[in-house]
Amino acid sequence: MAIKSRSVSPDGTRVMTLEEFKRWLKKYDADADGRISKEELQDIIRITGGWFSRWRSRQAVSCVDANGDGFIDDNEISNLLEFAKKQLGVTVVAF
Repeated sequence: MAIKSRSVSPDGTRVMTLEEFKRWLKKYDADADGRISKEELQDIIRITGGWFSRWRSRQAVSCVDANGDGFIDDNEISNLLEFAKKQLGVTVVAF
């Protein structure tokens, strides 16, 4: 599944707004529960060409999961922005 975004910077980083980023993440919400699990994030990392997807997804969820339920919900997506920039090649900006 391709990332559709406003633009791609010269270094290949995809640029999108926070709302576009949220919509893009929800495409990978396989069970449609409104949350991103470690397994779903692992799929995102793998699809975007990342290595060590299992380890990285566990690290990301443990870092951004504020309520400790093991999932990234809508309130925690903003915590995922730095991970997205470093690991997914996505920069979220305000337009």
